[in-house]
Amino acid sequence: MAHLVETMAYAGQVPWHGLGERVSNDLSPMQMMQKARVDWSVTKENMYILDGISVPSKKALLRGGDNKVLDIVGDDWEPVQNEEAFNFFNEYCAAGDMEMHTAGSLMDGKIVWVLAKIKESFDVLPGDQVDNFLLFTNPHRYGQSLNVRMTPIRVVCNNTLQMSLSSKSKNEVSLNHRRTFDADLVKQQLGIAHQKFDQYKEFAQFLANKKAKSADVIQFVNKVFPHSNTKGRDVKDYEDLSPSAKRAMDARQSQPGAEYAEGTWWNALNAVTYLVDHELGRSDDTRITSAWYGYNAKRKLIAVNTAIEMAEAA
Repeated sequence: MAHLVETMAYAGQVPWHGLGERVSNDLSPMQMMQKARVDWSVTKENMYILDGISVPSKKALLRGGDNKVLDIVGDDWEPVQNEEAFNFFNEYCAAGDMEMHTAGSLMDGKIVWVLAKIKESFDVLPGDQVDNFLLFTNPHRYGQSLNVRMTPIRVVCNNTLQMSLSSKSKNEVSLNHRRTFDADLVKQQLGIAHQKFDQYKEFAQFLANKKAKSADVIQFVNKVFPHSNTKGRDVKDYEDLSPSAKRAMDARQSQPGAEYAEGTWWNALNAVTYLVDHELGRSDDTRITSAWYGYNAKRKLIAVNTAIEMAEAA
């Protein structure tokens, strides 16, 4: 089976997906780009059919070095170079506000990402720490937007968490490839504002202090992992749940950090994020791709908003 992770480098402890080459945590963004082996550029090249006839309004997006065709794009599609993505972090790293954490290439170069650790964290409960990260995703792929987002990570289990969709403070910026990338504009729109992370702290601690009845958690996991046989109706029995929903119920006791806020909505939410990040999927690299960019990323958004909604109603 082809691997979705093409190249990768990481600083610190082995990441939850267990992939990549370990590097020092004091690398500059440019050094991290080289270690992650994504120090290549992309170009738009003309396409031709038989007899040298050019294909109108279409370009081949080529990777420098091996001339791999990453995708077919339109004339007005503007590539963002990997160097621009890594340069985005220069001023934050130079000021000591961030450090390079993880970077690499997915899907044969179609997605390049940079993850930097922001030097801020909080304890949901004593010993249950959440760190804040900034994830920059640079897709070399038609139909996908550049994305910069805040990504909290729970230390005890390395779960990648999602901020609530109901948050009034926007924690991500997406830009299509119809215009030239403007780093200053992205920084202005996103901000590295403490208030965004503070909002996450508020709802995490709220969930950690709200008890969750087993019957309500059954409803919760059924909304995140619905069973086709029970679509459109409430589920009251564990045995009526889908296989994934049952595994989420079981993970409340088996997940790392289960001893924190046992029997609360924080525990229930993290059972879902643990299952998505560490157990679902065929392999480690399919899990990381789905947990960050695929349907499982959407599942985690569904989970956090459903948990908050149900906790507030309890």
